[in-house]
Formats: sequence, C-alpha cells, structure tokens
Amino acid sequence: MNQTSPQKQNALARKEGLRSALTYLFLSVWAVVVLFPFYWMVLTSIKSYGAYNSEHTPVFVTLSPTLENYQNAFTAVPLGGYLLNTLIFAVATTAAMVVVSTLAAYAFARLRFRGKNLVFGLFLSMMMIPTELVVITNFVTITNLDLRNSFLGLILPSITSVFYIYLLKENFEQVPNELYKAAKVDGTSDLKYLWKVMVPICRPTLVTITILKLIECWNSYVWPRLITDDPAYFLVSNGIQEIRENGFGRENVPAMMATVVVISVPLILLFLGFRKKIMEGVSRGGTKG
Repeated sequence: MNQTSPQKQNALARKEGLRSALTYLFLSVWAVVVLFPFYWMVLTSIKSYGAYNSEHTPVFVTLSPTLENYQNAFTAVPLGGYLLNTLIFAVATTAAMVVVSTLAAYAFARLRFRGKNLVFGLFLSMMMIPTELVVITNFVTITNLDLRNSFLGLILPSITSVFYIYLLKENFEQVPNELYKAAKVDGTSDLKYLWKVMVPICRPTLVTITILKLIECWNSYVWPRLITDDPAYFLVSNGIQEIRENGFGRENVPAMMATVVVISVPLILLFLGFRKKIMEGVSRGGTKG
C-alpha cells in the first residue's frame, strides 16, 4: 500500500492538472472569441479610410494608426448632441424607475391589503406579454397624448419594470419583519421606515438595478426609433443610422467604428467599475432566508 499510494497520488495530480489545463484552454479560447469583436472595432477605428479600403485581406494590426476618425465623429455629425440626449434620457428614466419600483416592491413586500397576492400574480403575468405588443400599445398611447418627439414621450413607458420590482420585493422580504414591527411601535411611518431601514440594507440590489437600467436605457433602440423622427431628440443608438446615412456615408467603416467606440466606452467603464456590486445585488435578490 505504501508503494502504490504515491503512484495514485501522482496519477490524481496529473489528472487534476490536465483537467485544469483543459479548463484554462477552453476559457482562453472563449475569451478570444468574445473579445475579438471589440479588438476589431478599436483596430478599425484607428485605420485611415484609404488604408482600410486598400486591404484585400483582413489585417489584424496597423503600423500607422490615426485619430482622425474620432475627430470626424464629433465634427461631421452631432454626436455630442446624441450623447447628451442619451444621458438625459438614461438618468431621468433610471431615477423615475428606481423610485416607482422601490415603492411598488415595498408595498408588495410589507403592506397588507386585500387581494395583494392576486394583484402581484397578475403583475408578474405581464412578463409573459410579448414586448412587441407592449411597444405597439405604448406607441398608440404616446401618439394620442401628442408626446412624440419629446423627452417625456421617451421616458414615460420605461419608468417601471416588473422584473426589477420582483427582484426588490424578494430582497425586501429578507429583512426581518421584527424590524418593521418595532418601527411601527415607535410611530415610524412606512415611508420613513423604507428610507431609513430598507433602502440602506438593500443598497446592493438598488445599485444593481440602477446600473442595469442605465445600460438598458443607453442601448435602447426600438422605442426611440419609433417615437422620434426629429434629430434634436435622437439618442446614440438610433442616431447611428442617421450618422450612417447622412454623416460619414455607408462605406466609411472606420469612422462608423470610431463612433461605436465612443458610444461603448461609458458602458464598459460603468460595468467594470460596478461589476462586484451587480453580482452582489443579483445574488442577494435571488436568495431567501
């Protein structure tokens, strides 16, 4: 036994080493597959228009990088205006959504009223409705209210989210009910209890839904495309088509890539800066007890 035991240990060590090597190899290949489009986007954005069109086969490096495309992104088209519109839309929509979702989640988690479970069940069933049907209904409503080509028309249909309300409700229910009873004995109002107790305890989840909503608003395309036809209210997502048609032209791919890089950088920095908060908030929202 003493002679074979080291052999078994070596065999297990080799097997574990091979498994780790295969795992890292797979992850490395997958990382290259995922990150290559971003590399190609940045690489193309620093190539000149003539150099890009002279390539008969793809060239994966460039020896003469240029920032001319980034300059054109802000001078040939109103990209700065599109970025400002998107920032206003994203911040205002996210702020309104966080307030509405927090109040709704608190009502479902703590308040008692007749038919609460039935109402919440019907509320969750809205997640089963196809997005296309909701878009059509919202379009008719906003048009009838004469809110097309306005920030209010852009913002109103996005100030609530069934999923985020559900996530917050699950998180609120993890807070011990004894805290709520003690607060009510002291005469604390529900709004004060929500602000002073629930919000600080559930801050990771609130940070998570805030960041996810900001990213969602920044990438919004279908609704802004439907509800705005005035360039003064274009966002960066639906402004890309305007840039392509009336800015650089269909064949100026390097300039288009430079524009996409400028649009993508804020989201990448936001995610990298708050990735731990996002993971923490999602894990807390989905764990009870």
